[in-house]
Amino acid sequence: MNRIKMFLVLILMVASHEIFAQKKKVAVVTFYANKMVGFGELGAGFDFLLKDILNLRDDPNFNLTPLVTKYHDNFFNEYSKELPFELLAEQDVVGTEKYQAFVPKWDGDKLDKFVAKNYEMFDKYKYIYEGAFGKANEEGMAKLFADNADGVLFVNINFNFEQGIGIGKTMSIKMRATTRIALYNKSGDKVFAFSEGENSKKTMMMVGGVPLIKPEKILPMCESALEELMGDLSKRIAKVVKKTESKL
Repeated sequence: MNRIKMFLVLILMVASHEIFAQKKKVAVVTFYANKMVGFGELGAGFDFLLKDILNLRDDPNFNLTPLVTKYHDNFFNEYSKELPFELLAEQDVVGTEKYQAFVPKWDGDKLDKFVAKNYEMFDKYKYIYEGAFGKANEEGMAKLFADNADGVLFVNINFNFEQGIGIGKTMSIKMRATTRIALYNKSGDKVFAFSEGENSKKTMMMVGGVPLIKPEKILPMCESALEELMGDLSKRIAKVVKKTESKL
């Protein structure tokens, strides 16, 4: 009889261990690159670049799709191994009717179609803002997948000009790629949000004190910056998210 009791206790212990050992699950709900290259770091007097940046955004030759795809594949196949939780299969997130029916908001209002043009999405993902005015989206996504996931993850890439060598009109320019990764729990409360960035090895000299905003000049710099960023991103992510699971 004692042996039977001991056997049953052992089974319960094993079952309990398996339950607690199961990783939490998280849904990636947005994955995109910002096509509006930032120029604020160049200093004052470059506001005139906005028109060129808008033209660059709309130029079909400024194609960020390969970059977004490369970062996406690295994120899901490599960086995800450092996360203390599992990512839901993408078809169970972006492939659902409820996700495609979700209407993202910006500060309480529907996202303007003009603003939506600023972003290069991966596959079927929507541009869903999170951050200072993103409460409706954060809570909306968390509620949408509450039955399937313990949290929701927002991932994006931004590109910005950085000052290089030189001063004023003779200054060279670098590109900086920055990724923001933000996790929210089932209630839509922030668990973590962090950014990591790196500068490109490729640079560009200004012509007459003006950056040449052309796809053939800018795209290679974006590619170079992203390559530098992805170099040791796994290690950086591992350090930040190490104790995340207990907060979900």
